[in-house]
Amino acid sequence: MVRERLAEVIQREADLVVCGEADDRAHALAAVETSRPDLAIIDLTLKNSHGLELIKDLRIRAPHLAILVVSMHDESLHAERVIYAGARGYITKQEATRNILHAIRTVLQGNVFLSDKMALRLAAKIARQPGSQQRASIDTLTDRELGVFEMIGQGCGTRQIARALRLHMRTVETYRARIKEKLHLKDADELRQFAIRWQQSGSLH
Repeated sequence: MVRERLAEVIQREADLVVCGEADDRAHALAAVETSRPDLAIIDLTLKNSHGLELIKDLRIRAPHLAILVVSMHDESLHAERVIYAGARGYITKQEATRNILHAIRTVLQGNVFLSDKMALRLAAKIARQPGSQQRASIDTLTDRELGVFEMIGQGCGTRQIARALRLHMRTVETYRARIKEKLHLKDADELRQFAIRWQQSGSLH
């Protein structure tokens, strides 16, 4: 529904056209190869993978493609990751219908689109001296660990996560163990409860 709504908004503009749509990584890669768009609008939540994986794939296969992420996930946690992965902008779905056209044109012009708050946060982080102690928080999770953590928060078990991310169950268990260690959680139940609370609130640091 969100994708259809965004497509309608974009199609009303005389200088913009939607040349393809997809709901998973494989079809997105195929659509980019066929349609060769100037811009890809990507959600972080895809059918069989995480949006960060798609961004990294596109950076390799279509290095000149501009990428804008439109997602429900908390900007303070994800915006930095998507920029480092190769996207040029991040906008939440709550803001998308109002600001999506401005975000699209900003990114197509070769600029980065972020909220004022997030831009200031990133600027402050870059300005800080290196060597500061890293917080034991969700920010320390790798992209893959974050994807597993999000699925735990959605109520998925190890088997479901393995099937969705195309991983072995033993690999998922390894990721779960690393997440518990990084977040200082003592057992699987504490991990699940923390992940659910974080998923509901958007972000816990």
